Amino acid sequence: MLNESVIEVRDLRKKYGDFPAVDGISFEVRRGQIFALLGTNGAGKTTTLDVLGGFLRPTSGSVRVLGLDPARDRAKLGSRLGIMLQEAGFFESLTVAETIDAWRRFTPGARPRAEVLELVGLTHRTSTGVGRLSGGERRRLDLALSLLGGPEVLFLDEPTTGLDPEARRNTWNLLRELAQRGMTVLLTTHYMEEAEFLADRLAIMDRGSIVREGSLAEIRARTASTITFSLPAPLTLADLPRPENTQVEEEAGQVSVTTREPQRTLGLLLGWADTRNLDLTDIHVDAGSLEDVFLDIATGERTTR
Repeated sequence: MLNESVIEVRDLRKKYGDFPAVDGISFEVRRGQIFALLGTNGAGKTTTLDVLGGFLRPTSGSVRVLGLDPARDRAKLGSRLGIMLQEAGFFESLTVAETIDAWRRFTPGARPRAEVLELVGLTHRTSTGVGRLSGGERRRLDLALSLLGGPEVLFLDEPTTGLDPEARRNTWNLLRELAQRGMTVLLTTHYMEEAEFLADRLAIMDRGSIVREGSLAEIRARTASTITFSLPAPLTLADLPRPENTQVEEEAGQVSVTTREPQRTLGLLLGWADTRNLDLTDIHVDAGSLEDVFLDIATGERTTR
């Protein structure tokens, strides 16, 4: 069922002593979705992933993956999950092929070695010792192992760290293809472009809490946009209207209006120009980016869901 809720997190809290690493977060992920958790180091992303993977028990709240408790029902969930942590423990003396074969022995219904290596672009490194792989190649081997059992749900912690641009793009395309086949993916990332390319929905964490959550369009819609246009001669900046809650600037004849209500602000500007028989040329409206959202959060302009 494509609309089935596969991951459910309700008021999750995880404390280390008195420190709230995760402080009451809630979200859900449906089958076939890619859901991204974003945030700076220490925001609580990895702790959340560790709870979802069954490695940690929550202090309070509830977590369900495929309807099961990941800590209590880890044996039942094991073959249905793929997990890629930030760092995996490899035997440096084994080759890539030997590493895959060793994991295949413990993975029910494992994909053939050649198939999984082709998926992650490591076929040419089959006979190479793990200790001789680059950092990016080790991440691709991590991904290969997480995909070995053909999981229904895939947890990825910073999956493309260390990858070159081509390998990163290939990984993104692979994840999108897997999601289109019905796999549910939850990933953490620092890369804004990665979240923009991959995520159907995303949540931004800050100090253990979710401060923004929704689709990319929904999150960007709540961030300041910039309207730019050429200043009609012989007007000066002082002649322009100043819509409420906007910031208006001018440089070399180009006017920039920063607003959180772009449609209303643009309508006011165009109405003002029409009443004066003026043409506002070179009009552009740039929606806020994920980077802008992060800057908002960094400066304390946090908006809860």
